[in-house]
Amino acid sequence: MTDKIGLNALLRQRDGHHARVTWEELFFDLVYVFAVTQLSHTLLHDLSASGMLQTLILWFAVWLGWQYTCWVTNWFSPDTPQIRALLFGVMAAALVMAAALPEAFGERVWFFVIAYIIIQVGRTAWIVCILGPQHALTANYRRMLVWLVISALIWCAGALSSGGLRTALWALAVLCEYLSPMTGFAFPGMGRSATRDWTIEGAHLTERCQLFVIVALGETLLATGGSLAESEAWTFPVLSAMCATFLSALAVWWLYFGTSGEQATQAITHSPDPGRMGARFHYIHVILVGGIIVMAVGNDLIQEGPEHHVTLLHGAVISAGSVIFLVGSAIYKRVVYGAIPITHILGALALCLAVALMPVLTLEQAGWLTTLIMLITALAESRVHQRRMIKMKGV
Repeated sequence: MTDKIGLNALLRQRDGHHARVTWEELFFDLVYVFAVTQLSHTLLHDLSASGMLQTLILWFAVWLGWQYTCWVTNWFSPDTPQIRALLFGVMAAALVMAAALPEAFGERVWFFVIAYIIIQVGRTAWIVCILGPQHALTANYRRMLVWLVISALIWCAGALSSGGLRTALWALAVLCEYLSPMTGFAFPGMGRSATRDWTIEGAHLTERCQLFVIVALGETLLATGGSLAESEAWTFPVLSAMCATFLSALAVWWLYFGTSGEQATQAITHSPDPGRMGARFHYIHVILVGGIIVMAVGNDLIQEGPEHHVTLLHGAVISAGSVIFLVGSAIYKRVVYGAIPITHILGALALCLAVALMPVLTLEQAGWLTTLIMLITALAESRVHQRRMIKMKGV
């Protein structure tokens, strides 16, 4: 059994300074660049209602695998051999899971499910084993393990099913993993965890979320550059579409990093319940990053045929990514600042109204329309943010 000194060595040192994101964590995130790319391509090739629902379920699975691992590396140091080995093992399983994503509802269903179960159940069981029975976090991880085993059984039941039943069972599995932390992993006979006991390092957690946003934005840039490279002729519409999609990524960066980055860290650090606040941040980022993934799909549509006229479906997809991001960003800033920004609400409404105009536009023009709305929203929010900072400093 690991002694007390050994257990303490596993924990991140909390000396009041910002716990840095380690090279191991950055290396781990590279797998998720691939996963995000796989998801956007999967959605691009199946824009039916069932395709969208399936991609949504897969996105939640990808996010949950990353999110639960993020909490592990917030509590435990990746510099230690036990946690480093765990991180690299999860990374290998995540690579298989990501590779199987396009056929997760098809021929590679078991590759996806087994890899995902190894990530969730395997990682948690490893932590329970190395902690032993006496550690303060052991009870929390035991409850977590029970819920993840229940979810694993539902994932397997879905893999044994087909069609709509598989989709329904996997949606249930996702809900099980997404909602159980909200109840403190409460389970009969095992009690429940209190978020006040989740002594997280706020700056580290917000930086990890910010890095995942960078990963998602990287996918939009990869899609933009890849589409340009594959174009047979670099005509004006092609180059114009590239500029529009690039500026849309810039607008997202501006809205996220330019108006809330440092304050997000302060919100967790100074919260009376950092664990609950940190959980909210992760719940919200699944919406934020999901919106960026859908934006990448819209960018692909724009660049594949910039001179083509917009169909209603394509117009909805092009606007949807930005709308989802703005809704997620509005909720995020509600948590950080205590108020929903009116700029985001107006921007989302403008994007919804823009869909009605798109059937008379080309894809290039539709791309510019949504990009301009996002840039105007970012500019307006930046001015609001400046006034907010002046007011906060005055207080």
